[in-house]
Amino acid sequence: MSGARERYTHGHSPVVVAAHARRTAEEAAAFVTPRIPVGSHVLDFGCGPGSITIGLADHVGSEGTVVGIDNSPAAIALAAKAGSKRPNLHFQTESVYELPFPDARFDVAYGHQVMQHLADPVAALREIKRVLKPDGLIAVRDSDYASMTHHPSYPEIEEWLELYRAVARANGGEPDAGRRLLQWVNEADFADPVATTSTWTFATASERSEWAQLWADRIQLPYFTSRAVELGLASAEDIERMSEAWLQWAAEADGWFSFIHGEVVAVKPGA
Repeated sequence: MSGARERYTHGHSPVVVAAHARRTAEEAAAFVTPRIPVGSHVLDFGCGPGSITIGLADHVGSEGTVVGIDNSPAAIALAAKAGSKRPNLHFQTESVYELPFPDARFDVAYGHQVMQHLADPVAALREIKRVLKPDGLIAVRDSDYASMTHHPSYPEIEEWLELYRAVARANGGEPDAGRRLLQWVNEADFADPVATTSTWTFATASERSEWAQLWADRIQLPYFTSRAVELGLASAEDIERMSEAWLQWAAEADGWFSFIHGEVVAVKPGA
C-alpha cells in the first residue's frame, strides 16, 4: 500500500487489524457496489485483513474475480486465511505504486481508507488506471479527520485530533483526504467523477465504548507513541492523558462523535 516515502500511521498491531476486520463491503463499498455487475474483475488495493474484499468477492459471484493487495505480509496472511474458501478470491503482497498486473486487467479498482496514507496519491491513481480496462471504475473512500466532532467537549480529544493529524502528515500522508479525493481523481485524468459523502456516528453506549477503547488503545501503541515523541509533538505523559480522556468521554450519557467520509467513483476514459 505504501512506498519508502511514507509510513503507515496506524501500524498493524492486533488492535488495529481487529478493527479493520470488522469492516464490511455492505457498508464501506455501498457507494459503488450498485455499479459493479456480477462477473466483474475487481482489485481491492490496501485490503488489510480482507473483510471488505471478501464481501466484494461475494458480490461479483463465481463468474467474477477479486484480487486484494496490501504492502503488509502479515495483513495479507490474515486475509488469505479468512478468504480461503472462496475460489474467486486471491490476496498478494504488493505496492500500489508498482502493480504486477498487465494493462487493462480489471473492471473496477476499489480502495478504502488508503489514499490518506499515501505520499503521492495521484501517482498511485495513475498506476491503478493503467490496470483498469477502458471505461473501468475507480472507487475510493477516505475519512476526513478535520470533520471529526464530538460532544461533550473534551480538550484532550481535540488535542488528540491535532496530534494525530500532525503525525500522519509527518509520515507522508494526508489525514483530511476525504475532501481531496475528487481533486486527486481529476489530476489522475479519470472522467465523469461522482463525489458523495457518508458518515460514521457513535452515540449509543456500546458505540461510544468501542470507538473510545479503540483510540485509547491505539494512541498508546509504541508505533504511534514513539513516533509522536520522536517528532517532538507530544510526550508519553501527554498521550496517556489523551487516552484516559477517551474513556471518560465514552462514559458520558450524552456522548456523541461523528465525521464524514469522502467518496468518489470515476471512469477510466475509453480507448
